[in-house]
Amino acid sequence: MKVVNKPLRKKDAMQLVTGQPVYMDDVIPEGCLCVKLLRSPHANAIVESISTAAAMKVPGMERIFTWEDVPQDGRRYTQAGQTYPEPSPYDRLVIDRHVRFVGDVVAIVAGEDEKCVDKAMRLIKVKYKVLEPLFDFTKAKDNPILVHPEDNWESLAPVGADNKRNLCAHDQCGSGDIDEVLRTSDIVIDRVYHTRACQQAMMETFRTYCSIDAYGRLNVLSSTQIVFHTRRIIANALHIPKSMIRVSKPRIGGGFGAKQTAVSAVYPAFVTWMTKKPSKIIFSRVESQTASSPRHEMQMHVRLGATKDGIVRGIDLYTLSNTGAYGEHGPTTVGLSGHKSIPLYGRAEAFRFTSDVVYTNIMSAGAYRGYGATQGLFAVESAVNELAARLGMDPFELREKNIVREGDVMPAYYGQVNTSCTLDRCLARVREMIDWDNKYPCRDMGNGKVRAVGMGMAMQGSGITSMDVGSASLQLNDFGFYTLRIAAADMGTGCDTTLAQIAAEVLECPLDKVITLGADTDSSPYDSGSYASSTIYVTGKATEKCALELRDKIKAFGAEMMGVKAEEVSFDGARVRVETGEQEGRSVTLEEIGASTQNNNNTALEATVSHTSEISPPPYMVGAAEIELDKETGEISVVDYAACVDCGTPINPNLTRVQAEGGLLQGIGMALTENVTYDEKGVLAENSFLQYKIPTRVDVGRIRVEFDCSYEDAGPFGAKSIGEVVINTPLPAIADAVYNATGKRFCELPITPEMVVME
Repeated sequence: MKVVNKPLRKKDAMQLVTGQPVYMDDVIPEGCLCVKLLRSPHANAIVESISTAAAMKVPGMERIFTWEDVPQDGRRYTQAGQTYPEPSPYDRLVIDRHVRFVGDVVAIVAGEDEKCVDKAMRLIKVKYKVLEPLFDFTKAKDNPILVHPEDNWESLAPVGADNKRNLCAHDQCGSGDIDEVLRTSDIVIDRVYHTRACQQAMMETFRTYCSIDAYGRLNVLSSTQIVFHTRRIIANALHIPKSMIRVSKPRIGGGFGAKQTAVSAVYPAFVTWMTKKPSKIIFSRVESQTASSPRHEMQMHVRLGATKDGIVRGIDLYTLSNTGAYGEHGPTTVGLSGHKSIPLYGRAEAFRFTSDVVYTNIMSAGAYRGYGATQGLFAVESAVNELAARLGMDPFELREKNIVREGDVMPAYYGQVNTSCTLDRCLARVREMIDWDNKYPCRDMGNGKVRAVGMGMAMQGSGITSMDVGSASLQLNDFGFYTLRIAAADMGTGCDTTLAQIAAEVLECPLDKVITLGADTDSSPYDSGSYASSTIYVTGKATEKCALELRDKIKAFGAEMMGVKAEEVSFDGARVRVETGEQEGRSVTLEEIGASTQNNNNTALEATVSHTSEISPPPYMVGAAEIELDKETGEISVVDYAACVDCGTPINPNLTRVQAEGGLLQGIGMALTENVTYDEKGVLAENSFLQYKIPTRVDVGRIRVEFDCSYEDAGPFGAKSIGEVVINTPLPAIADAVYNATGKRFCELPITPEMVVME
């Protein structure tokens, strides 16, 4: 391969590193209305009255919208960016009289600048009827306090939802007789694990700009992963035709799943549609911390049965997920906690996976890299590590006895066949990388500190089977270069580059000859968006098929120019050449073909292809952490992290490695430092980066990533996903390293120094 599997520089690299104006607030015009949101100080309340008269007297004020401007009995909507019909419930209004968490929207305030809007917000007077809130998600199901008592709450998909029981979703599935397996197992690990909510903490906060174009349509420029879903969400929220809305995105300063939820888009869209004036909203960091879409808090009860020889016979998992005040992604994240953890153990005779997702009066959760698999893998992998300790068996050796292998049927992974897998080789490689045999389980450093190692493994998926769609359009331009139009969103992941690499490989041209445009609902082909680890596997396959189709058209066009049949010519990326017959050796260049399409021509040299997949081949990963723990203070630092990934063929090894390193750092943060706590009134404490501690690169010693590649026939050039699996292994690996250092097993994250010394 000449372009694929090569570490080529990102197309936008120089623009980004030289600080050019590429992000949303850089490119929008001056003079638009500034939009801000007045938020509730109460976790559960009814707005009885709201006075805006004094606020509207502030010079420069345009409009203040309240619940009185939004029909309270109209159809609700969801902000979750998911394929229709969305499994997430329709439980929101643009402005609801019933506010359900501290930070819920009470009013939309629009003025000519930030100064006047801030002053006006201080003058708005609101009278609340304060209601008793529900904070404890373990008591939410069938609680007399209902977070959503309204009759116009709606669930479009059969996910076991019932708002009159505080249930956003419920499900149960299984295979085999798990109760009998557990009853007859030599050893049973029975533990409850708890992971808190945590923030994506992307550098660019939520932001959207809206305007009315020459045709009276609402134009939306938003930092989003999901342009087509955002169009539907805005249409549903504002009750206007989708044909009247255009959504596009600029460069995105990070998303990690947060921008799979339309957190900010609806509010300036409402202002602009009502006033016909351009407007923008820029979330502050405080808003992004307290009124956004963090990871779901989950409690997982694992019962794992095994033989005395270390064979995992069965896994019973019950997951309770806290969706908060609204149900975005609640029914879908919880499924991954079981379906992306249990299948790792291919020799299991039985499994059962039960889940409940409940409403509470805290900030609503959403999508975050790993999407529920992160929580489930922490629980299941921690239980397996405990099993190894109980049996006196090396954790690597125990897994080597149990792992799923290529060709296996995976009952807990929807019955899918494991079509590509080097998990066994990843285990062997990480064991060697971390020098496990010499470091396991721990070493006393003689200075009050100990060093210990721990490990874990993970799987994810590659897109959503038989549902989400990736698309690509390619056209040949004059002088022989190509335009690739996509609606997948480059969030810094580099998909504008990697998808162009796939096209360039098929078309046998340099990367610079493929111009990438996207994403825009008016000009891009439909694509579900960049989430669910789908971009390379699903949209990448669409790009490959699209390039093959265009390649055939170029050959046919060139053959027609020379008066021969298409089967008589070849194409090497630079020219179409006759291979047989009287004109053998004659050729026309790609530049000549491109020019010819613009003169006396009835054939468009372009192609559009959509692709969906009936399987979702898992990428696999093994990781091992070496920590140093201060026995007096409880301080933990990661001095080395070694990982090996099977993501099929890496399309761009440099970008793939960066994905892995970044995901590992996020997983380390979730394991050790990132914490979300609420006071008795439902006020979130960690509302800035001073309180919410995300690790930086200097907080961690070495991070080393290697690849042991399988080849996935269903992916473009053998590729599988990389984006999400990389966050999952640090949680169980670090937790087990702490156990090996202290003898104390921690089932709740993050593991803080206080927890270590006070346990």
